[in-house]
Amino acid sequence: MDKQADVIIVGSGLAALQLAHHLHSSYHVIILTKTMIRQSNSYIAQGGIAAVIDKEDSIHSHVEDTLKAGRYHHFTEEVGRLASEGAGAVKELIASGFSIDREADGQPSLGLEGAHSARRIIHSGGDATGRYTVEHLLERLPVNIDIIEGEMAYECILSKDRSTCLGVKTKNKDGMIRRYWAPHIVLAAGGAGAIYPFTSNQPTLTGDGIAMAFRAGAEITDMEFVQFHPTLLFIDGATKGLISEAVRGAGGRLVDENGIRIMDKIHPLKDLAPRHITAYEIYQTRANGKSVFLDIRSIPHFEEKFPTVTALCERNHVPISKGLIPVAPGSHFLMGGISTDSNGCTTVHGLYAIGETAHSGVHGANRLASNSLLEGLVYGRRLADFINSQVAADKKREETFGYKEQMKNRLAAELSREDLQTRTMKAAGIIRTQENLASHISYLEDKGFQKWINSGLDELNIENIEKVYMHINSYLISLAALLREESRGAHIRTDFRTEERNWYGKRIVQTIAGIKIRGGQHERDQIRIHA
Repeated sequence: MDKQADVIIVGSGLAALQLAHHLHSSYHVIILTKTMIRQSNSYIAQGGIAAVIDKEDSIHSHVEDTLKAGRYHHFTEEVGRLASEGAGAVKELIASGFSIDREADGQPSLGLEGAHSARRIIHSGGDATGRYTVEHLLERLPVNIDIIEGEMAYECILSKDRSTCLGVKTKNKDGMIRRYWAPHIVLAAGGAGAIYPFTSNQPTLTGDGIAMAFRAGAEITDMEFVQFHPTLLFIDGATKGLISEAVRGAGGRLVDENGIRIMDKIHPLKDLAPRHITAYEIYQTRANGKSVFLDIRSIPHFEEKFPTVTALCERNHVPISKGLIPVAPGSHFLMGGISTDSNGCTTVHGLYAIGETAHSGVHGANRLASNSLLEGLVYGRRLADFINSQVAADKKREETFGYKEQMKNRLAAELSREDLQTRTMKAAGIIRTQENLASHISYLEDKGFQKWINSGLDELNIENIEKVYMHINSYLISLAALLREESRGAHIRTDFRTEERNWYGKRIVQTIAGIKIRGGQHERDQIRIHA
């Protein structure tokens, strides 16, 4: 059964809900989520929202911290807008009734996290800021918003000449296909953390939005930059969930099994060094055969300050009373994604992207802690303003593009999720080499990369579509990592150990038509954006 709307949003995280809130009340808006509305990375986010609301802080300082953490691989103007508009967005959120954690005198309780030079992290419910923020927006969701759960958006419906996105196809667990049509299709489906064996992400984060856009012909940028969170709870060879960076901000220290502090001699900020540095040191310590722990014995009233972490440890039989939490790094955030302009427009007319699915240029080579929820608030609002300003689109149907071949379930069933995770970690994990990357790319090409991007997916079930999308994202990340012959931010090459001047400002842009390496001071102008 087909459905028509004014705006269709794929995804249900903070960016999606913020967008829905600010769209004009006359629009019929449909939010599509392949699981449940509360099963998003935003909902489980333990960190807070970075914003300049303290008079002792400054926008300039927030911008500088963001640029340093991301190794100056940003659209600098966009970073400035993120910091300045973000402060206003957070104040607007508080004014709408959002309850933030406060000190005894009523002033906001501002936390400190890695690579920040000032206390500017706003929390709600201690380490449950994501859940509290999403619940706040859900409680106030306008009546013009319809939420449809349990349907996976898996393919963009394109005009016959493939220049315009007209809608999306979805599939439920029973295999039923539906088509949703709208002049504005927004991808806000999150990142691709599930392609790695250890991740802080929901297991459903298989890079759907990025793969959909790539197959539709959109440009994909900076996929080599995958942030690994330093501290995931690590039990019996598996990660069990995130240990918020705010724990280190409150005084937690990383130690090896002998009690020796890992970060003291590595970086001036010690345990609050940028995430790529901290994750690397933990990885190296573990590679040398030593277990790593987060020492929380100096943090008073830990259970009160970090109820989510406490509950996670209790569920996994890790006694908080001993003060040592076993940790290991895992994939956390994708700085790359679908190329967008300042408003969230992609290079395909009618198709937009916001949140972690998008490459907005604000995170550079390594995202600054707590800038992700801020990005969702800012770009959700900004895209709403853009769509609200557009002339009402004609809703007539056009003749659409169709794939000549449909991929068969039996071929997709041969793909292994677990094998891909292991191979991706070896090739494009925390440490990368030319040999491992080239080998993994050849493996993916032999498995059928061209078929994954040139065949329809109507005959596949949801599990097999996810596996195809995981393989596509693994390819995009690995190829970009192979091409970038330097180490910068979260991208670490043992065969190219330093930041190279000739790679400064250059971006690797991938489409189904080929690869472009862009550079210079005017990258934004060189990206063809359809308004």
